[in-house]
Amino acid sequence: MKIRRTLFAVTLAIVFMFVFAMDVSAGRPGFDDKEIRIAQWGPQTGPGAPWGSVARGSGILFNLVNEEGGIHGRKIKYYVRDDQYNPSQTKAVVKELVERKGVFAFVGGTGSACGMAVKDYLKKNNVIWVGPATSINEYVFPPQKYLFADYPLYQDEASIITKYLVEKMGLKKIGFFYQNDSYGKNGLAGCKQRLDALGMELVAEIPVEQGEKDLASQMLKFKNSGAEAVIMWVNPTTAVISLKTCATIGYKPQWVTSSTLSDYPLMYKISGGLWEGVITGAFALPPDSTNPLMVKYHEAQKRMAPEERWGTFYFGGIYFAEPLVEALKLVGPNLSTEACLDALNSLKNFQGIGPPITWSEDCHQGTDSIMIQKCGPGASYVTLQDWTSNDLATWKE
Repeated sequence: MKIRRTLFAVTLAIVFMFVFAMDVSAGRPGFDDKEIRIAQWGPQTGPGAPWGSVARGSGILFNLVNEEGGIHGRKIKYYVRDDQYNPSQTKAVVKELVERKGVFAFVGGTGSACGMAVKDYLKKNNVIWVGPATSINEYVFPPQKYLFADYPLYQDEASIITKYLVEKMGLKKIGFFYQNDSYGKNGLAGCKQRLDALGMELVAEIPVEQGEKDLASQMLKFKNSGAEAVIMWVNPTTAVISLKTCATIGYKPQWVTSSTLSDYPLMYKISGGLWEGVITGAFALPPDSTNPLMVKYHEAQKRMAPEERWGTFYFGGIYFAEPLVEALKLVGPNLSTEACLDALNSLKNFQGIGPPITWSEDCHQGTDSIMIQKCGPGASYVTLQDWTSNDLATWKE
C-alpha cells in the first residue's frame, strides 16, 4: 500500500510537471486563482548599474497593488533578474523566467541591445511585454502583438530637444555624442531629422563604444569643432567621463542629454557636481512633484523600501508598469493573455505619472511627448518646457 501511494504521488508530480511545461510552451502560463507572475530584467551591477533602480521601482507599484488587495483577488508575484547590461545575460535570465517561472508578462527592461536580444523570443512564446525601459523604433514599428511601449521614442525626444536648443536658446553649433548601438543611433536620427528641417547640420557626430574609458580624443574633436552644445546619448558612466574629461581641457559646452540621464541627484553625485546646468528630456514628473499620484507612490516607497532613494530611474519603473496594472484591472476576473492584450489595445489617454498613453492594435507606441528640464543648484529640478510632442513624428501619420 505504501509503495502504491508513493508511486501515485510520483506519477501525479510527473503529470503536473508535464502539464505545466505544456502550458508554458503554449504561451498560457503566468497566473492562477491566487497570483499573477510578472518579471523584469535590469542591470543591478555592471556599467548600467545606475539604471538598476528601474526594476526595483516597479516592485513598489506591485507591492502597493498587493497591499490594496491585489487585482480581482490575485496578488502580483514579481521577479527581478540582474542581466548586468549584457545582452547575452539578458537572454539567459529571460529564458529562465519564461521557461522555469512561467511569467505572464514582463515590464520595463533596461538597455536597447538587451531588449533586442530577447524581443523575438518573447514574441515566439506569446509573452506580453509592457513599457520597455528604453525606446527605439525597432520595438514598435511595425506594431508587434505582445509589445507595448510607453517611453517616448528617443528619435522624438532628440528632435524636440534639438528644436528647443535652436529656437529657444539660439544655439547654432551642435555636436552629438552617441553610444554605438540602437539607443545612440535612434537619438542621433532624431537630432539630424530636426536639424535637416531647420536647414542645419551637426558640427560633429562622434560614436563611442559601451565601456570605453578614455574619451580624450573624442572630447578634443568636439572642442575643435566649436560645438556650443553637445547632446549625449550614452550611459551614465560614459556621460560622467565626458564631463570630467572636458573639465580638464577647459571645454564647457551646454551639455544636453536624454531622459535616461535625468536622475539629477545621482548624476550630480557621481559627476562631482559637474551635472549642474545639464539639460535633459523627461518622461515623467519631477521627483518633488506635488501631484497626488506621485505623492502616493513616494509615501509607499518610504514605507516599503526606505533604503531606496526616490529618484527618476526609481519611479520610472513605476511609470513603465502603470499601464499593465490598469489593463489587468480592466480585464476583470477572467484573465487570459488575449483578454489582457484587448485591454491594453483599448487604453486611451491613460494618465499615470507621465504623459497620456494611448494604444491601439495599429499603434503600440503610446506617446511622443516629453518635458524638458535642467539640473539646478544642488541637483534641483528646473522645468524649462512642459509636455511637448514631436511635430515631425511621421509614425502618427
